[in-house]
Amino acid sequence: MGKLTVLALRAVLVVLLVGSVFVQAVMVPLLAGDLKGVDADLAYPPAAYLVTVVLVIVAAQVVLVCVWRLVTMVRCGTVFSLAAFRYVHIVMGAFVAAALLMFTLGVLLAPGEAVAPGVVLLIGGVVVALLGVALLVLVLRMLLAQAVARDVEATQMQAELEQVI
Repeated sequence: MGKLTVLALRAVLVVLLVGSVFVQAVMVPLLAGDLKGVDADLAYPPAAYLVTVVLVIVAAQVVLVCVWRLVTMVRCGTVFSLAAFRYVHIVMGAFVAAALLMFTLGVLLAPGEAVAPGVVLLIGGVVVALLGVALLVLVLRMLLAQAVARDVEATQMQAELEQVI
């Protein structure tokens, strides 16, 4: 991966991370204020919605940090190692957690008249999309496992060849 590509990806990651912190610091309190106004229409306490939203944002932040670490490993040439699997597993777990949290948000919003049924359906679509991304990361993890196995095999063959010579 070229230096310009790494720099561009890191810039995008920083913007996304700063944006997510902004949402946590500014938008979530504004949402809390808005939920107080519609408290009678909500089937659950407003804190349940806010906690779910904050945890989804935290899951996204975890993914961003892990991708940053993986990009660092790519730049250093150490991505084809067992250490990379830790970050890939965390990313998969974060996507599954985000999907479960979004499902929870859909369940929280479903009863009552606070939101239209189409919004709950859209949240269900987001759940399916998040699970699809988790499956995609699983496929990429399998490709990483194959690459690591081939790298280990090539290193062993090179060591054997050096002994022969």
